[in-house]
Amino acid sequence: MGSGVAVNVRRERERLPALPPPPTLADYLPERDPLAPLRSREGRRVGMGQVIDLRQRVHGLRLADDVLAGGDLIRPAIRELRSAVRLYREGAHTGTVGRELLRQVGELAQIVGWIASDAGRHAEAERVYQLGLSAAEQAEDHTLAGNLAGSLAYQLCNTGRADDGLALARAALDGAGADAPPKARALFLDRVAWAHTKAGGREHAQHAMRALGEAAEALAEDSAGTESPAWLYWVDAGELQIMEARVHTELRRPLRAVPLLRDVLGRYDATHTRELALYLSWLAVAYADANEPEEAAATAARVMNLSADVASERTAERVRVVLARLAEYAEVPEVRAVLDNAT
Repeated sequence: MGSGVAVNVRRERERLPALPPPPTLADYLPERDPLAPLRSREGRRVGMGQVIDLRQRVHGLRLADDVLAGGDLIRPAIRELRSAVRLYREGAHTGTVGRELLRQVGELAQIVGWIASDAGRHAEAERVYQLGLSAAEQAEDHTLAGNLAGSLAYQLCNTGRADDGLALARAALDGAGADAPPKARALFLDRVAWAHTKAGGREHAQHAMRALGEAAEALAEDSAGTESPAWLYWVDAGELQIMEARVHTELRRPLRAVPLLRDVLGRYDATHTRELALYLSWLAVAYADANEPEEAAATAARVMNLSADVASERTAERVRVVLARLAEYAEVPEVRAVLDNAT
């Protein structure tokens, strides 16, 4: 493992004394390397042309994920990943080309893992993320490794494994290092904030708010001249604002969450149906927490309409969360209508 993935345990203990020291990213890699080249086979020569083609397909899959859900993309995504791994393992290539292939396998694994997670295939997503981690580490791309680890941490936090997710989110941040692009550090800090939020408790809430502040500071360091990987194209102030609002919602602070969500959702790209439904679901819960059941019901109805034909387990789960929260206001006519419509 490269030195860039080592976690500074002493610094973590000083900064977060009440929490256990995080593991290194090496603890999350597969025991057997599925990327080991088949040395006994003379494969076809692979050059930078094939790498460029693969890079374009990977980015195309990212853009497709912006407008399509995991259930729609999972099969072609897995097929693309298998093809890329086979190209690396069976092809004959130089060291430079090999590293670039590994980087593209890592980037592809991140988006495929994300798609699998959205489709509710969490065990498969975890294996894919681990494969991507192995590729990123072998390519010595610690920023990419941080993105893969952070993506897996996010899934762990959302599937009842918040402690594991927190440890991995912190390892992702530290493994990427201080030299990671500002956008990447902002993203990794956002995931740390979410992990602390899901862990629960007052102290974790304080750590979550601190991480959100640090994420905003990191993004402020980004400038037009800052070079960032293509996979960071979606990270901006609006996305950080949404995460902040989600954290406030989970912490039952609706007076902070509602204005933030209304502001960013008022200008959100309506073609991103899944994300729009997801973010509106937090607004519906925040309205309910603010004792505004009529607004919560109207927003919940919009969430249900948007997600009706979206093949995403994440949106389906959020609909269940919203309906459970609305059930506390079942006597309100507007809420009753939404609950009846859901049955």
